[in-house]
Amino acid sequence: MAFWRRIWQRDGQDVPAACTALDVGTEFAKALVFEIDSQAHGTIRGVGRKRQGLSHMQSGTVADIAAVVDNCSIALQEAEEMAGFRPSQVVIGIAGELVKGFTTSHSQERRKPDQPITEAELQKLIDGVQREALLEAERAITWETGLPNVDVRLVHAAVTGAAIDGYTLTNPVGFKGRHVRISIFNAFAPLVHLGALQSVASQLDLELLEIVAEPYAVARVLGSGQVRQAGAMFIDVGGGTTDVALVRSGGIEGTRMFALGGRAFTKSIADRLDLPFPRAEALKIDYARGTDVEDADTIRTVVGEDVAVWAAGVELVMEELAAGDLLPGRIHLCGGGAGLPEIRATLASEPFWRRLPFSRPPEVSVMAPDQVAGIEDATRLLVDQQDVTPLGLAFQAIELSSGEDPLDAALRRVLRAMKV
Repeated sequence: MAFWRRIWQRDGQDVPAACTALDVGTEFAKALVFEIDSQAHGTIRGVGRKRQGLSHMQSGTVADIAAVVDNCSIALQEAEEMAGFRPSQVVIGIAGELVKGFTTSHSQERRKPDQPITEAELQKLIDGVQREALLEAERAITWETGLPNVDVRLVHAAVTGAAIDGYTLTNPVGFKGRHVRISIFNAFAPLVHLGALQSVASQLDLELLEIVAEPYAVARVLGSGQVRQAGAMFIDVGGGTTDVALVRSGGIEGTRMFALGGRAFTKSIADRLDLPFPRAEALKIDYARGTDVEDADTIRTVVGEDVAVWAAGVELVMEELAAGDLLPGRIHLCGGGAGLPEIRATLASEPFWRRLPFSRPPEVSVMAPDQVAGIEDATRLLVDQQDVTPLGLAFQAIELSSGEDPLDAALRRVLRAMKV
């Protein structure tokens, strides 16, 4: 867990602060170098990417640290040369089936409702929420791995809501009332996954500001105002994993990931057409872009079969996240795999949404980089849905630079005391 730190200015007070966002994906290592001005607005100055080898990543997690460091180094060098400077700090995204993200809410009835809430009382309430969340994550990861005593670590945490007697507040301290409720989003991962990314940052000689669960980062990019009223589902179809996040009632309720992404579609095309993997990948990309390709009918059939299996995974995840309540009526797609037309069509089809707790057919849209709030792309190189995830990581760094509200400050003090 990287506690909040100031994002350093490059060389003097008149130069904007700078940072790097690193998306260590199954298919590509992507690096963004960006500046942050005094109004907490970001400007992308450099972009770099390097394709990962087939054995370098496994389902969104690092399988070969040395190879991944080499790939990230190439992507970073490309971005830094384009920007003309090298930031010393980095925000890295984490994905994988065993990364668990969920919001824990805790309500407490106060014995003395006429007394104002103190800092100590607030921290005690947050401490109870965090201990409950850690136990829940340990149970889930232990059950899924089948291994006893898996070392589970907190990736990052954020307060998503607080209320007293039903009234929403940004800082409960000083208010009176009987019923206090607080909600905190936490992302947990096994130490082996977290440690690998920490090693990558260390070997790249970068200070690690924070590791962020990628579905959380994606779900934040539209800004709370756009999704606060009706909520939304965010689906990031990566190379090795699909990440799903649920935003409801203005806050992120949970994230889930499963190990099926674009690389599986490519492998099916390669097997059916007896092609090498790189050629099958190129055909899949051309097909997704609507370009005329050889064996288009076969590719359409293969992708359709795989998307049916993929949609069954999404359905299970959505049902789990819904927890018996209605799902919001918007689905936002991003990630390289989201370009396949079958994915959008399947999610919008009646057989899919009828099996889930939607009140009406969901609006399914593919996200674009220019929808990300508070960031300008000066390079003009971030052009499609696969660039949304690294921009989401940059957005998290910009939020860090704007400082913390009192609730997040209290959360950090609790985390330091818990030493997680």
